Amino acid sequence: MATSENNSSARPQREAKKRAAAAISQIHGNAAKKKRVVLGDVTNVSSSDVAVSVSKKPVQTHKNVKLEKPAAPVATPEKVEERHDPQLCGPYVSDIYEYLRGMEVDPSKRPLMDYVQKIQRDVNANMRGVLVDWLVEVAEEYKLVSDTLYFSVAYIDRFLSLNILSRQRLQLLGVASMLIASKYEEIKPPEVEDFCYITDNTYSKEEVVNMEAEILKALKFELGGPTVKTFLRRFSRVGQEGVDTSDLQFEFLSCYLAELSLLDYNCIKFLPSLVAASVVFLARFMFSTKTHPWECVLNLHDLYLSRRGASLQAVREKYKQHKFKCVATTPSPPEIPLSFFEFEGQILRQL
Repeated sequence: MATSENNSSARPQREAKKRAAAAISQIHGNAAKKKRVVLGDVTNVSSSDVAVSVSKKPVQTHKNVKLEKPAAPVATPEKVEERHDPQLCGPYVSDIYEYLRGMEVDPSKRPLMDYVQKIQRDVNANMRGVLVDWLVEVAEEYKLVSDTLYFSVAYIDRFLSLNILSRQRLQLLGVASMLIASKYEEIKPPEVEDFCYITDNTYSKEEVVNMEAEILKALKFELGGPTVKTFLRRFSRVGQEGVDTSDLQFEFLSCYLAELSLLDYNCIKFLPSLVAASVVFLARFMFSTKTHPWECVLNLHDLYLSRRGASLQAVREKYKQHKFKCVATTPSPPEIPLSFFEFEGQILRQL
């Protein structure tokens, strides 16, 4: 059993070395065709898509990184029982959700939605995407929790919203951000040397530590705050009710869609709660394509405009009261444009 496990772990390392060799060959111009490149060398990267390989580290020899974990029969996403997670406990949900919604709109915790255009001169959106894609691999290599990845990307975007950075230091920003996020989230975070190694020693330990200090200073040590994952934990539990699939499958799809949003610079403009809600909506739609919400939306809109049930006034009068903020008097467009529902047809054609 131990032999098979060692063989299985050796194969990915050999494959990683092959990818690293191909990357080095590409840097020196010896490769005949385009290969995966090392992220540190983004000087010649254009806006076209490129992929980045991760040099996988040999088995750790120091005790504080290598951690023996009991074997699990099935890999599962982070599912915490409600009694152990206050975010999932009914009595606290409303207050916690209100608090998180307030935090996510705090300007000090939000990146600029157009920092590439307004702040950066040498870094573009595609370079950011390549960096985040590479960090996903790094997080997998060191078995980091998903929250560490989300915080890493958040720190990167916030830092780039405040400071001009050259493309040569972009990978340094990435590993330093993940180092900070690891210290914030992980029980046993990787060492600085591990992050130096994963960059093929492109940066020294001193450079990583100095960048870590630079990031912390720029962010004023404000490292907390809600991410898409924060809201997704609650939304996915509620959203999977009534869906004709397993809870794990729905949760994994939601996690997948949420992590895809990290790659896209255009998703920065959306609040984390909106991304999480959109993820759950799309996951429900993909598993239940025959159950469309569009007719229900139109019916509710007609009810709101008194085109249906106009003689039934109790609910309407109730929500005209000040204690309900007079929401029944909120103006609404007379029609919902049909273009809003074209997305349904696009999804069905792709499935």
